[in-house]
Amino acid sequence: MTQGEFKEEAQRLRPQLMLMARRYLGDEDAEDVVQDALLRLWQMVGELRQPFDALALRLTRNLCIDMVRQRKPTVMLTESSEAGEADNDERIERMMAVISTLPTLQQTILRLRHLEGMEMNEIADLIGSSEVAIRKALSRARQTVRQIYLKQYEQHP
Repeated sequence: MTQGEFKEEAQRLRPQLMLMARRYLGDEDAEDVVQDALLRLWQMVGELRQPFDALALRLTRNLCIDMVRQRKPTVMLTESSEAGEADNDERIERMMAVISTLPTLQQTILRLRHLEGMEMNEIADLIGSSEVAIRKALSRARQTVRQIYLKQYEQHP
């Protein structure tokens, strides 16, 4: 594919790529993702064939998903303005009490994942274990917390 053909295809595809990126990310990051996708396609210009719509859409989608995953979720637990939130505070305290009964490794993994918002690979690097082992330990910890919580608090309010 020539540079001129690439430019024509990129101009034709850009609105469609922007629409997809906005659906995933909103207006603020969509432009960056589309530019990154087009840059990556430009680096493959010698290997591309027209039309490359499917490749461009897939690449943009994957970059959007990567960006969404990198965002760290934040929840403010300190503000309680409604009566229902007092119940939530109580549940959180109960949950933290249950978590504190777990073995140290499971406590650490749960806290790093859910309170600190760390990714699995980051936790694995920090602990010095494989990502698969971290996922399994997290799964077991969640299951144990669920069982203990239901046994102590849901059946006996």
